Amino acid sequence: MLNQVAPDFCLPATGNQEITLSSYRGKTVVLYFYPKDNTPGCTTEGQQFRDLHSEFTASHSVIIGVSRDSLKSHENFKAKMGFPFELLSDTEEVACQLFNVIKMKNMYGKKVRGIERSTFVIDATGVIQQEWRTVKVPGHVQEVLAFVKSLAAK
Repeated sequence: MLNQVAPDFCLPATGNQEITLSSYRGKTVVLYFYPKDNTPGCTTEGQQFRDLHSEFTASHSVIIGVSRDSLKSHENFKAKMGFPFELLSDTEEVACQLFNVIKMKNMYGKKVRGIERSTFVIDATGVIQQEWRTVKVPGHVQEVLAFVKSLAAK
């Protein structure tokens, strides 16, 4: 997907809105897919994006989180964690399929379909400049920020 125009989608988001990816042209978009609200890794990742949010904003970028959780779950998760960015509800796996982040995973010895933690950086023209798949949370958000800053410097 690298160096290709990001596939467009429209999904319900927190704050009682619908978000269309292409409406962010002109800004850098950090689109991160995570498995589930209120789980340890997903909470830590969201908190790190929250804590560095002002630095992302200073680099003319927006952060958007996506999972298959319901809008109600997202609203609660966002409020509880104080996230200053929107969460998109992809219950039908529209964006998940477009970005190919649904994988078979092992959960307690059982095979289940789930979101592979992944992050995409989409530039102001809508082109995917970087992708991380099978993300490990420690250090990841700092790595994404460094990449976004390098894009902004160009």
